[in-house]
Amino acid sequence: MKQKKKVTIAQGCALVIVIYSILAVCFYFIGGEQLKYTPSQEYKATEKSTTTIGEIRRNMTVMQTFIAQTDEVQRVSLLFATGGKQNPGVALIRILNMANGKVLAQKNVVLSSLANNAYTSIGFDQPVKVNKGETLGLTLNVPNSEEGKTISVWFDAGNTFQGGGAWFLNGVKQQGTLCIIYSGRDKILFGDYYWDLVIGLGILLAIYCINLVVKQKKGKRSFGLNLIATFLKYRFLLHQLVSRDFKTKYKRSVLGVFWSFLNPLLSMTVQYVVFSTLFKSNISNFAVYLLTGIVFFNFFSEATGMGLGSIVGNASLITKVYIPKYIFPVSRVLSSVINLLISIIPLIIVMMITRTPITPALLLLPFSIVCIIAFCIGMSFLLSSAMVFFRDMQFLWNVVSMLWVYATPIFYPESILPQKYIFIFKLNPLYHFIRFARTIILNGVSPEPKAYLFCLIAGFLPLVIGAIVFKRTQNKFILNL
Repeated sequence: MKQKKKVTIAQGCALVIVIYSILAVCFYFIGGEQLKYTPSQEYKATEKSTTTIGEIRRNMTVMQTFIAQTDEVQRVSLLFATGGKQNPGVALIRILNMANGKVLAQKNVVLSSLANNAYTSIGFDQPVKVNKGETLGLTLNVPNSEEGKTISVWFDAGNTFQGGGAWFLNGVKQQGTLCIIYSGRDKILFGDYYWDLVIGLGILLAIYCINLVVKQKKGKRSFGLNLIATFLKYRFLLHQLVSRDFKTKYKRSVLGVFWSFLNPLLSMTVQYVVFSTLFKSNISNFAVYLLTGIVFFNFFSEATGMGLGSIVGNASLITKVYIPKYIFPVSRVLSSVINLLISIIPLIIVMMITRTPITPALLLLPFSIVCIIAFCIGMSFLLSSAMVFFRDMQFLWNVVSMLWVYATPIFYPESILPQKYIFIFKLNPLYHFIRFARTIILNGVSPEPKAYLFCLIAGFLPLVIGAIVFKRTQNKFILNL
């Protein structure tokens, strides 16, 4: 029988660098515009609308100047007055650079499509690239208007445009400001320096890998080499523990593993009926929104619940044989990962039923999954350590878990909390993991770069803290088991 050839440290390091390079390229193209720009807020000229400027006839030019607050202008909105009629013709909207008079963008708007006394949003074919702080002009013309069959716009005579600007009629400055809104997006430095960061991190990774290979050849020890050696030595045991925990959960169950598929669907059905019918939730695509939160929170609840008793539950083994104790909480979390992956199947089915677009951004979902796994392992380290010395932790954790589910926007929108208290949500690690997943699933795009950073911090900071606490207390476990 031919023996399977082992992979050397050097080969493993080379494979890691190749995978890193492939992922960096794929991430750039899948992440798309979200890695380069972030949506800005809307800039509104005024909250009031006092009167209209009168009929806009041919050979009349209405212009509003304003100072750009964004790097790109994507759309503008004007408060039109149509007199309640279906007016013929088109209006020409232009964006000008006031420094040189250059036309940056223009759009024809059919007059009959305008609503009376309501803002109409006008998007441009391509975002208008501008420089923050420069003065722009929005012009409006109705070239073929007829008397009594044209439009007007509202203005506020008592205010000026926030941030500066004025409105003009045929080049003559008027008092007040037109009722307009504009929005755009801002550049992100991450997008401009993406490849620099990728190359820099790649060089650091290569240096670390070379260092591992050199130390191995010289027979020296390092954290990385010790970690690899420990994993290789105990991977069979880890596999057996994960398999045991998963099989034990469904032992003598009629439906068995199918409960991992059925449980999130039943939870979603009940909560969907309650919150969409009785409480009249107005969240778009509420079924997918709700199920995404349920899948992630159920994994967190199960993984930490199992990790809590991982040391106490294996006391007979720990007191008789030397085994790295951290394997037990890790194995409990990894066995819950199997349920998480199965639970994603009904989520995809519900996406198909609700016709939620399935885009390449879905390939970014594993990032959120890896981060929540790291978070659950860190929490399991902390909880399992505390459980050894304080057995009431299991009852206390049940209460904390119940409070945690209500502190996480699973069945309600995050907008329910006033903006000044939104930091409370951001202190909750599960908020970042679930929000990241919902952005991918519901919007079909990559989250903004800072969402990746928040997920990394929320996932791996508790892991580091948990590992430190576990390491410092593990030698006392045997005295309290």
